[in-house]
Amino acid sequence: MQNKVQGASPEKERAQAQNEDQDKKGGRRMWIVIGDIHDRIENLANIPELAEAEAVIISGDLTQLGGCREAGRVLAALPGIPVFAQIGNMDKPETDACLSEKSRNLHGRAYALAPDIAIFGAGGSTPTPFRTPSEFSEEQYSAWLEESWREAEKYPMRILISHNPPRDSACDRLSSGGHAGSSAVRKFIEEKQPDICVCGHIHESRGEDQIGRTKILNPGMLSEGSYVLIIERDGKLEASIKNTVQGL
Repeated sequence: MQNKVQGASPEKERAQAQNEDQDKKGGRRMWIVIGDIHDRIENLANIPELAEAEAVIISGDLTQLGGCREAGRVLAALPGIPVFAQIGNMDKPETDACLSEKSRNLHGRAYALAPDIAIFGAGGSTPTPFRTPSEFSEEQYSAWLEESWREAEKYPMRILISHNPPRDSACDRLSSGGHAGSSAVRKFIEEKQPDICVCGHIHESRGEDQIGRTKILNPGMLSEGSYVLIIERDGKLEASIKNTVQGL
């Protein structure tokens, strides 16, 4: 363990504390991504890595047609840990402003997840037959992604959190066999190649895919116990779908 530098700035002390914490974890950093919560928070307590995680990332659909109150209940179930969150199509538009007040709002923004890792997001969804509360055009998605990428591309490793999955992938297939993802998200990934994209929205399309060098993961609904575990170890990112139910 490193000794604390006398007279060091608060920033250096925080960085040193993070390094010491990494030493305890075997040199790795860990983040948990959940989504499609739809007010069902009972499985949060069953995620075994939660106590070790640097932060929890919410890809969208905190609520089932809810607003600030319902989203606040989800965030309140994660005390004492940083949360990055964004709206899904089932969250009312008012939820976007509330997430800016109560968490780090990912929608259309980029943040430093770590000194060498950027996280950026796009919430909501493209239009659906159900006219859900937060739907946007493909053109708007392109604009949000390009805007947040300008900051994210400065970092060696980049993680995209898109509630909408990329179109024509293993992560946007409906039970009917059709595809319902975003062509703008697909085009962006093909061109920019972030390291990882975690998506959601299409519950029945739990799975993984690869677009170029970008790993795509859709964990499905939290109520079914599914989440994504992201680990950084020795300058490399790993991501996999996990389940709180053994064997799934």
